[in-house]
Amino acid sequence: MGIRERLTEIRASLPDGVELVAVSKFHPAEVVREAYDAGQRMFGESRVQELTAKQPLLPSDIEWHFIGTLQTNKVRHIAPFISLIHSVDSLKLLREINLQAARCGRRIDVLLEVHIAEEATKYGFSVEEIRAIFAYSVLDAFPNVRVRGLMGMATFTDDVTQVRREFASLKQLYDTFSDRHLDILSMGMSDDYPLAIAEGSTMVRIGTRIFGNRT
Repeated sequence: MGIRERLTEIRASLPDGVELVAVSKFHPAEVVREAYDAGQRMFGESRVQELTAKQPLLPSDIEWHFIGTLQTNKVRHIAPFISLIHSVDSLKLLREINLQAARCGRRIDVLLEVHIAEEATKYGFSVEEIRAIFAYSVLDAFPNVRVRGLMGMATFTDDVTQVRREFASLKQLYDTFSDRHLDILSMGMSDDYPLAIAEGSTMVRIGTRIFGNRT
């Protein structure tokens, strides 16, 4: 089965209101082009150097999403064109995105990453920090950033109950701020996206199931 067929199959499995980000990291531009020709427009990358190398080689109507850990000193390289940054895990990073967005005359859309997994290796704000950010209007200090919602990664485990519980906790947090016009809840990857969708995800990040194993 080729990329087109796999994309068609995955899209058919997504309910209305759930968007697909095709995670193209570690795959060359010509593979991204294949998915583009099959109708995909949102692509996710996790390394700035790789993204900035691919972006000029591909159509300008692609929506590039940054999904990996983003260092503050790399923000300026993607600020001119990035559509959505999923992985904002600190106020320091938010401050830098705001600065670089202002320099580009843009307002950059972001998601706040929440640490929901029982793994120390995962990044993100704690639930308490997210509550404080909204309660104390912290985001007012960043006029060139628009927070569209939340992102989270579940623990890498075969325990379905645990994964479901972690996704449910993020959905509950997201719903708490329904008055803030949030419209994106990014959770779910190749191995767990059906569980994420069942718990209320509005955006899934799928790579291996579309492109095969990364090289």
